[in-house]
Amino acid sequence: MFQIGEALMGQGAELAHVDLMIGDKGGPVGQAFANGLTQLSVGHTPLLSVIRPNLPPKPSTLIIPKVTVKNMDQAGKIFGPAQSAVAKAVADSVEEGVISKDQVEEIVIVASVFIHPDDQDYNKIYRYNYGATKLAIKRALKGFPDIDTVLEESNKSTHAIMGFKVIRLWDPPYLQVAFDNPDIQFVQSAISQIPKSDHVIIEAGTPLIKRYGMDVISKIRQVRPDAFIVADLKTLDTGNLEARMVADAAGDAIVVSALAPINTIDKLIEEAHKTGIYAVMDTLNQQDPVSVLKQLKVMPDVIELHRGIDIEATEHAWGNIAEIKKIAPKTLVAVAGGVRLDKVPVALSQGADILVVGRAITNAKDVREVAEQFINSLNKPEIDQFRIMTDF
Repeated sequence: MFQIGEALMGQGAELAHVDLMIGDKGGPVGQAFANGLTQLSVGHTPLLSVIRPNLPPKPSTLIIPKVTVKNMDQAGKIFGPAQSAVAKAVADSVEEGVISKDQVEEIVIVASVFIHPDDQDYNKIYRYNYGATKLAIKRALKGFPDIDTVLEESNKSTHAIMGFKVIRLWDPPYLQVAFDNPDIQFVQSAISQIPKSDHVIIEAGTPLIKRYGMDVISKIRQVRPDAFIVADLKTLDTGNLEARMVADAAGDAIVVSALAPINTIDKLIEEAHKTGIYAVMDTLNQQDPVSVLKQLKVMPDVIELHRGIDIEATEHAWGNIAEIKKIAPKTLVAVAGGVRLDKVPVALSQGADILVVGRAITNAKDVREVAEQFINSLNKPEIDQFRIMTDF
């Protein structure tokens, strides 16, 4: 048995990232330790950590450079501040009781250490690698993260090096701005005016997609790279094929019509989940969406209660939200069709998770101002998805 820990500390070129394994000398970590010392590779020569020359810590710790070492200047950063930092972190972990003194001769540590070729500040290299190693050890021995933390954080966080956010719909309510105007220049201009918010969804409406195809998703991303983009295909057939098309175009969600055959809806949802995108079922002209849900093998991620543009004089069909959530408690419910600012409190009070708004925003004289009014009506603070978690 062995434990695994990981930690990132610091910033800039001196940033430290440590992955490590802790385990018995007679187990797989011990075997990896021995192999590392005897099976050398060019540019990634393992080395024992030492607090100073001739003083390795206990438990014995092997450092594996992650980045290929190409010259003696780079080697000096490993055989110096990084080597000492890792060793001191191990020794301090024993002194502080994180690692038991009784175990130090029975276990070993293998630490993979990142040293950027362009880093210059030895002081920062030492301090960041010390902190990262110490935290990684503590996390490994405490079993961090537990599975509940993983599941809670997985939709809240985005890897900082990606440079863009991957929005997941974990914190409703949301405002979904629907663009049905089949003029890409107008759409791009309007999207650029919508305030950036984790609680805003962009919908590529059916007329827009019919004119430009899946390429419209890329055109929207030119303006808003980190947007959550819904492709409103209103699929009626070939559900798995169309879900794959949206995923391949880097869309975030596909819309299937609740009027489609059950088999088509099932295939679309399964393919959407296989590719990591959301499946939205639109109930336009479907009088009994609950009966459709009861026939599905897998629940969609979103049910959209939709009153069409051509029948806006009729009443909103929001009364069965509670019934829908009984059948599909993890499914979000969106309401669409004539949603105005004064209807927001009503929709939210009835359990709506997503407010789909089209012309009330896109046809406004001041798109930004009206969009802000809708966003503010949600009463939802922003989440910093790029935060670096240093807890355990």
